[in-house]
Amino acid sequence: MPVELQHERFKRHLIAARELELPVIVHTREAKEETLALLREYSDPRVGGVLHCFTEDLAMAREAVRLGFYISLSGIITFRNAAPLRELARQLPLDRLLIETDSPYLAPVPYRGKPNEPAWVVEVAECIAQERGISVDEVAMQTTVNFYQLFRAAAPDAPEHVKEALVQSGLL
Repeated sequence: MPVELQHERFKRHLIAARELELPVIVHTREAKEETLALLREYSDPRVGGVLHCFTEDLAMAREAVRLGFYISLSGIITFRNAAPLRELARQLPLDRLLIETDSPYLAPVPYRGKPNEPAWVVEVAECIAQERGISVDEVAMQTTVNFYQLFRAAAPDAPEHVKEALVQSGLL
């Protein structure tokens, strides 16, 4: 698909998200400047969104966070050659991180090469916890709160212990 058409469709997606006050989910790869330019111009920081399966650099992540976005890390963070992503996990505020599996792709170590499963998201959480020197429970709870903060429409259906955390953080 021609790049101009991709930009136009992305722009329309961002405008629709802004108008509907719904978060946008962005998968960007090797398009740092174009993505950030369109986010700056057409996204709404009050609505925000997530850069899912993030593989770009810390500078892009920081700018996306400044624009109201979350950064979602996948099993890639556990790969031997993913030191820059692990550094990013240490540097970004925990309250702007999400975790994911991107199933059925990108299975974390030690499952690399197999079809990914949602249960393996714990490997992503463990990697982030180890990098930050905090507990897996802290990563799990904060990323869960982050999810419900971003996707507020899902909050009424949250488990009771999560609702309590949401109330404490002023989200419910």
